[in-house]
Amino acid sequence: MTTFTFVRHGQTDWNFQKRIQGSTDVPLNDTGREQARETGLLLAERRWDGIVASPLSRARETAEIISSIVGLGSPELVPELAERSYGEVEGLNAEEIRARFPDPLGPVPGRERRSAVVQRVLPALEALAEEHPDESLIVVSHGGVIGSLVRFITEKQLPQKGHAIPNGSAHDFVLDGGHVSISEFNGVAIDPAIRMRAPLSLALTQPS
Repeated sequence: MTTFTFVRHGQTDWNFQKRIQGSTDVPLNDTGREQARETGLLLAERRWDGIVASPLSRARETAEIISSIVGLGSPELVPELAERSYGEVEGLNAEEIRARFPDPLGPVPGRERRSAVVQRVLPALEALAEEHPDESLIVVSHGGVIGSLVRFITEKQLPQKGHAIPNGSAHDFVLDGGHVSISEFNGVAIDPAIRMRAPLSLALTQPS
């Protein structure tokens, strides 16, 4: 059994401006660095065996700050943990998105499906679990990645409306016996009745 604690990176200027970032590499701002330090102090209360991160600078720097606090080395960068690509809405705020794409359910050129995000992230986690059996890893990634995993594992029961994935928040996942489950969402224990366990080999055919 391997435990993965996913952490969303700290705030960036685009987060503050409520602009979609996606695959665009936007660095942390000072607030984001402080959020990373606060998360590191919380995580320092637990034992860790390693830390990995998305290669995007906002996640990488968050991981470096956390690692310096919890006493781990340089984070391993895992390309599959990068944020979901949002295509032509990257860099836009909600008002600009509505003006350009008035149909909220319509297609956006270049936007990655949530199912595609899960299809690239789960094999990466499975490989990490093979390298780190019975260990606990910190995984610094992105809101779109964390949200896609939670939706898949709980069959869209979570996150519900109002369930935010704040900058610096932590969420616990477990890989055990070829299955993945979620035990805590933003520090809150998940009701076992909805703590689904999905086989890693499950074909993902559902739309985004």
